[in-house]
Amino acid sequence: MPNVLLRLEEAKDKGLIPDHVYQLITSRFHLVKEGISRIEKASGLNYPYYYVEPNLVVSTSKVEFTQFGIFFARTIPVVGPDNRLNILVQLTAPLISYGLLGTIHAILAHEFMHYISLISRVLKMNIISDEIPDSLFEEKYRDFDHLLEARIIFKRDNALINHIKKKFSEGLGDPRLERKAIEDWMNKGLPTMVLPVDANIIRIPIEAIAKLHMHDIIREKINQFENKARSKKSYV
Repeated sequence: MPNVLLRLEEAKDKGLIPDHVYQLITSRFHLVKEGISRIEKASGLNYPYYYVEPNLVVSTSKVEFTQFGIFFARTIPVVGPDNRLNILVQLTAPLISYGLLGTIHAILAHEFMHYISLISRVLKMNIISDEIPDSLFEEKYRDFDHLLEARIIFKRDNALINHIKKKFSEGLGDPRLERKAIEDWMNKGLPTMVLPVDANIIRIPIEAIAKLHMHDIIREKINQFENKARSKKSYV
């Protein structure tokens, strides 16, 4: 497996990440590994490729001049030079530095839910119809569009489901993590990347969608999840 800490190591070597911050992240990285293991056990699927982004990623909009949002993690479709689609999860260094176990595991699971949703939409060729949000408020509530219920995907892990419900009742809510990211990272001049709110919108060429290679077990699992979701709706 590729070195998921490579970008973080490069940032440290360039002097962008101080040694004590690097040591903090690597000493807490076991929380990420443990979270991925429990997600794989609960869902019956492998976690997608992920990596640690050495930047704090903040989002701005044209209509909210004095506000910004923070992306602690993102699920990103990447089209390679061979026009082949790959899907990866970006975990930011501040999340690992300051996030508590419940928050880290909830965010990992939430991104896995986005991964499942994205794969499902690609398989259905329903991926180029997203509306672009104008504001951080719209982006916050749009984040749950297309997602299956956590209980359908992670039914074997009630504690994980409760973490997700607690942290994502109305978009990610963790004031402690946000405060530490601003005070201990951004305000201390550590690497920060600013993105417009519409940078989180999926744009994938149709040729790349056609080239997506998906194992049968993933297709079967997604079909199982969606059938359960339809069954639940039929009883409502």
